[in-house]
Amino acid sequence: MDVKIKKPRKRYFDNVSVGKRTKQVVYSCEQHDKAAMFEQFIKNSESKQTAVLVKSKRNADALSAYLKTKDIQAPAIHGNLRIQQIEEAGKAFNASEINIIITTDMILKSLELTNIQRIVNYDLPIQQEEYFIRLAYVDEVGEAISFVAPDEEGMLQIIEFKMKLEIPEEEIAGFIPTEISEKDSKSQKNQKKKPRHRKKKQKEESQSTKES
Repeated sequence: MDVKIKKPRKRYFDNVSVGKRTKQVVYSCEQHDKAAMFEQFIKNSESKQTAVLVKSKRNADALSAYLKTKDIQAPAIHGNLRIQQIEEAGKAFNASEINIIITTDMILKSLELTNIQRIVNYDLPIQQEEYFIRLAYVDEVGEAISFVAPDEEGMLQIIEFKMKLEIPEEEIAGFIPTEISEKDSKSQKNQKKKPRHRKKKQKEESQSTKES
């Protein structure tokens, strides 16, 4: 499908500046828990014009179908749709007729959305440059939320290094992770990353105790 791509402005790639100007939050979870976590996030937060970025058409369709079962309308907009359908979705979003849209990086660049208030990185991008293009859509006036699975921690670290800052990590009230077996729990124990801001705080408290 021939999709018209809107070229990002040069400042999109000013990683440090756009990172400092934009509110960002990380939520850690297992990949299979992302849909439920996003559902709880939407239920907890105020209604905003939200663009949800996923890495594939399949992920877009799966998340949209899941949310529909929870009475949350969030259409999946990707390359399998006709150009007319994509354009109509963009217009409906800009007119606030729909407030959540699920799409990919390529289609986001073609939609020309004018009122994004929140970017949700349901999947972190494969290329770190794409993360900063996403941030630019909410530069200074919105927020960027990232759901990070264990296998995405490496990309998160690269993004933070490029921005020269650590993104705050929080928890979503009311979200309960899927229970896993005791065997799986033991095998994954060392893979799970503790919230980075808490780890830093514990280190500082430990150092303070030693000095006293």
